[in-house]
Amino acid sequence: MTGIGYTLLTEQSGPRSLVEHAASAERTGFDFAVMSDHYFPWLRPQGHAPYAWSVLGAVAQVTSGIELMTYVTAPIMRYHPAVVAQKAATLGLLSRDRFLLGVGAGENLNEHVIGHGWPPVNVRHEMLSEAVGIISALFEGGSVDYVGHHYRVDSAKLWDLPERKVPIGTAVSGPQSVRRFAAASDAMIAVTPESGLCEDWDRASDTTGDRKIGQLPICWGPDRDAAVERAHEQFSWFAGGWKVNSELPVPDSFAAATKYVRPEDVASAIPCGPEVGPIVEAVSSFRQAGFTDVALVQIGMDNDPAGFFAFAREELLPALRAAGR
Repeated sequence: MTGIGYTLLTEQSGPRSLVEHAASAERTGFDFAVMSDHYFPWLRPQGHAPYAWSVLGAVAQVTSGIELMTYVTAPIMRYHPAVVAQKAATLGLLSRDRFLLGVGAGENLNEHVIGHGWPPVNVRHEMLSEAVGIISALFEGGSVDYVGHHYRVDSAKLWDLPERKVPIGTAVSGPQSVRRFAAASDAMIAVTPESGLCEDWDRASDTTGDRKIGQLPICWGPDRDAAVERAHEQFSWFAGGWKVNSELPVPDSFAAATKYVRPEDVASAIPCGPEVGPIVEAVSSFRQAGFTDVALVQIGMDNDPAGFFAFAREELLPALRAAGR
């Protein structure tokens, strides 16, 4: 059965709301909760960007069973990989072994703030490969020294490690990244329901049965027109695609790049309104492609959180689980 997750989207809610939403997601019956890790929102109307790791620490204390995950953090520039390893191990302890570290090559939007420029994608993949190796070595518990092309680590050691080694999921977008990261990761992360990604991952991984974790934006609301309008205001950036979205530096760039995206364009890609059927169909496309888990993003969550969680508990989750049997 496909695991159904809830996305704690830092770009659209403040830290206190995110903590409340996490507790509500667990009570509602979601299988896991993922959190984005951004320095900026994609668009100004989203309006938020709290520090994900502080929020996750609080979330770990108001939940008890739901799995937690970053979706995703970039251990290549804004964070040194040795520091990410320390943060992830700490979350593993605070959550009592409920944390999965999701990593990726990042976006200019979030990494340019340190003033080191934005490398091309092949270099970012090299950096991420080194970073995953460093993090994995530190998770083993010994002292780590490392000299690579992009990073140095001098006598690093994690003094507080959870009983379960924190699993690592890596975001991929095509065959090149799959081949590079499958064998070094415990799970695949991707945002498009492409069966080729899952098939390539299984071939490249040195284990069988790895999780494949997708993400699906939806915009539930009792009025479909209002939901489409909200999705267009906050998620028109979604139409840009990964190759564009990873390169733009600030929210105003995304606004300019998507100014010709129409509400109907967004509605054709994102299930909007009160009906369960379109969401079930969209999740099914991930399941049929080979994904084991899908995290839902409710666009404009602060608009009516109680209404969304009631809908999820009474209609959405039962329908998704019935479809996944």
